[in-house]
Amino acid sequence: MLKLAVTLSLAALLASCAAPATDRPAAVADLAPTGKIRAAINFGNPILATKDAATGEPRGVSVDLARELGRRLAVPVELVTFTSAGQVVEALKMGAVDVGFVAIDPERAADLSYSAPYVVIEGAYLVTVDSPIRSNADVDRTGTRVVVGNRSAYDLYLSRELKHATIVRAPTSPEVADFFVARKLDVAAGVRQQLEADAKRLPGLRVLDGRFMVINQAMGTPRSRVAGNQYLIEFVNTMKSSGFVAQSLARHGIEGATVAP
Repeated sequence: MLKLAVTLSLAALLASCAAPATDRPAAVADLAPTGKIRAAINFGNPILATKDAATGEPRGVSVDLARELGRRLAVPVELVTFTSAGQVVEALKMGAVDVGFVAIDPERAADLSYSAPYVVIEGAYLVTVDSPIRSNADVDRTGTRVVVGNRSAYDLYLSRELKHATIVRAPTSPEVADFFVARKLDVAAGVRQQLEADAKRLPGLRVLDGRFMVINQAMGTPRSRVAGNQYLIEFVNTMKSSGFVAQSLARHGIEGATVAP
């Protein structure tokens, strides 16, 4: 009798774990209010998305997640591309898109709800090879001019953290290195992989060792879409635990980013 009770209890527990915690119709209504999921894809972060060299189509982990989300909700997905995270956040706030892939930041949380992070990346500094700045600790000094992509995660973070250095804003994160060189600034800040590529592309530059911030990339949706956000939380956790995120990063040849715990 005891064995039967234990078996039934275990079966009930497994059934409850397998059952979806989110009201699916409500999630669809939140995430696809126009009949399709309008997913914001940010080309400003090469970890998340790039253009396919052959076709020009978006590719990357954020694209894979957007399409899998649509598949699971049985609704079509429209990829809406942007060149900066700031543009993505504004589009989400205006209701022009339904989901986005952005760094978690307390300022953005006033308007957006987040899933758990699905990938973790590093923020780094770029300087000239002859710069007296040798470490991250040397950056926050009076007279140092640090360029960031306007309204990027690095902009929001450094605007809070830097007490002495001056922040200069480039239009988008991919433009930071060229902006830095053209205006002869002191430091450029951004995602490490982008800056390392810029250092190879532009002579006389080097990336400082270490990181100045850890960036938790998550899926976001407008705060009013409660059922949609709950579904995204469950969706992202499943995508991580199933190995989907890790496989996507490997398939697209992304190095230096790790699946969030």
